[in-house]
Amino acid sequence: MSAAAPAFTPLEQVSTALRTQGYALLAPADVAALAGTPLAQLEALASTWDTLELDNYLKDGGRYRRRRHSCFVQEGDVLAQTAHRAHWQPVEYNALHGGMHRMFAPVQPATIEQPGWQGLLTALGRVCSAVRGERTWYVEAHQFRIDTADGIGRPTPEGAHRDGVDYVAVLLVGRHGIKGGETRVFEADGPNGKRFTMTEPWTLLLLDDAAVIHESTPIQPLGEHGYRDTLVLTYRAGAFQGEQ
Repeated sequence: MSAAAPAFTPLEQVSTALRTQGYALLAPADVAALAGTPLAQLEALASTWDTLELDNYLKDGGRYRRRRHSCFVQEGDVLAQTAHRAHWQPVEYNALHGGMHRMFAPVQPATIEQPGWQGLLTALGRVCSAVRGERTWYVEAHQFRIDTADGIGRPTPEGAHRDGVDYVAVLLVGRHGIKGGETRVFEADGPNGKRFTMTEPWTLLLLDDAAVIHESTPIQPLGEHGYRDTLVLTYRAGAFQGEQ
């Protein structure tokens, strides 16, 4: 596996990169352009990560993860929020927390109403349709904060994994007083992989979930209160996991 500084995908090559290598990595300015919104509107979302609630489902007993979770259905350019529902994954995709109906606090309405949020989610749905063909997309949005209050935080306690969806978007919202948190992307059926560290807020990693597996390494504090904020969006055709 090769290690390097992030090699960004040109915006016009995102669909091709997803088809050929299974992932694309976008610089913040291109994420804003994709979403059709000024970068400042995305940056305005960051303060909402300060109100996340503790994840009480961690089987490793940790208290390092806070989150909110909400679901949406996208048809064309229309994004509609669903009734609040539990997050569920089969054990085949999440050996640690699979098979559990995990009911998290919802994303706050004031967050969802912001134009940066709406533009980002719908734009990524359009990218998915550009690659896979027009679909109704079942979207799950996860706000995560991984902190180092107990000395170490684990962004992916389940290890390298797939999510059981069609596409996964991982957006770095911010890093504060930490080291670590390296992103690793591996071919699902091959020997190759990439590793890099996302450092600039609103960097986007977009993954074809069938083609690659991914993980982020643990974070450790550099100061008194270190944390890493991310927004993870999953897009699945047909239904939400657990509905079929």
